[in-house]
Amino acid sequence: MRKKITMWIIVVVIVVTLCLFLGRAYFLQDKLIFPLSRDIYRTPGDAPFHWEYKDIYVDVNGMKTHGWLVLLENARGYALFSHGNAGNIADRLESIQLLRRMGFSVLGYDYGGYGYSEGHPSEKRIYADVEAMWQYLTGELGVAPDKIVIFGRSLGGAAAVHLASKVQPAAVVLESTFTSIPDVVRKFPLGFLIIRYIKHKFPSLSKIKDIHAPLLVIHSPEDEVIPCEHGRKLFNAANEPKTFLEIRGSHNDGFVLSMDIYIQAWEEFLSDILPRP
Repeated sequence: MRKKITMWIIVVVIVVTLCLFLGRAYFLQDKLIFPLSRDIYRTPGDAPFHWEYKDIYVDVNGMKTHGWLVLLENARGYALFSHGNAGNIADRLESIQLLRRMGFSVLGYDYGGYGYSEGHPSEKRIYADVEAMWQYLTGELGVAPDKIVIFGRSLGGAAAVHLASKVQPAAVVLESTFTSIPDVVRKFPLGFLIIRYIKHKFPSLSKIKDIHAPLLVIHSPEDEVIPCEHGRKLFNAANEPKTFLEIRGSHNDGFVLSMDIYIQAWEEFLSDILPRP
């Protein structure tokens, strides 16, 4: 009898512990997926950049989403840049600088809750944010879709896939991004228990088949956050024409450590699509 009671106590403790763990994971997932910052501590006009730029505010379901439009004289086209999940657009000025170096005017923006953007981030909100920025470029500015490259890094890759599955840009570039959030979580201990409770799924693998623009997928086998197999699966599921670039380095510094082949791959990929003027 005592053994039965002891076993029941153990079972109850395990169940309660799991419930507490899953409940905590459910309510903390927004902070884990979106470790945002509202502190815009520098702008494109600050040293050492000193670029002319315009603050952009677009309406998204009654709230404002903020971005920076950084124009480049004699640009080959526009890059619509969706950044990763941490910080905000102020942390990405070096990435904007790199896109300018490759000949682009750049529209970078923050998701809801990030930087100056109002509201809170979510899968639905991020999709609405990137769609609104596309509409700003093609509507208010009158930029032709075939002059726009949709570029997303990490979480921004999910925004890029979503948008590119609905519009027809000149090209799409996905860097260090995932097939879906559940696929990322699955690799962690007890991840299989958490998957069904994930609110923000970002199912890029199922959407990528709807992209009908030239595609460049970039990923590193040394990526410790999003395994390279995610990039490979996205690439394999995508339509032609497509190119895969394998870089080296970790999730956050891969493009920096691979700068020479990184820029060369962009140039070769774009040479016939958006040649330099």
